[in-house]
Amino acid sequence: MAQSIAGLIATIRRGEIRWLNYLLASGLALGSDAGLFLLLLDAGLPPMAASAVGYCAGILVHWLVSSRLVFADGAAARGTDERHRQKLLFVGSALIGLAITTAIVGTGTALGLDPRLAKLAAIIVSFQTTYLLRRHIVFRTAAA
Repeated sequence: MAQSIAGLIATIRRGEIRWLNYLLASGLALGSDAGLFLLLLDAGLPPMAASAVGYCAGILVHWLVSSRLVFADGAAARGTDERHRQKLLFVGSALIGLAITTAIVGTGTALGLDPRLAKLAAIIVSFQTTYLLRRHIVFRTAAA
């Protein structure tokens, strides 16, 4: 009984560390995304295009941090078919997030919302969606 409780506590602690690391990865990716979004918006790029370009930069940053820090224990070895599968799934989850992001920014802007407020709403929805996809599908062995 004591071993099972100790095992449960260890699992919870690993989950807390993974969550904090994911939050860090997301913060770095968000900083890249939002920073580029604002720069491009100020340069005159349409809001949906600026949002898409910023999000793509965030995808790259997030893969680098997620595969090397957050889900390192579930990341397949470099150069393997499994690693290639994970990259494809990661990009797939990012494309879902990109679709959500651009749709929310586009809809919000069309409704007269400030693009920055629309982007904030998109960040919240996209974050939750991609986290769930990455934890349960892309790096499922790491989260188990």
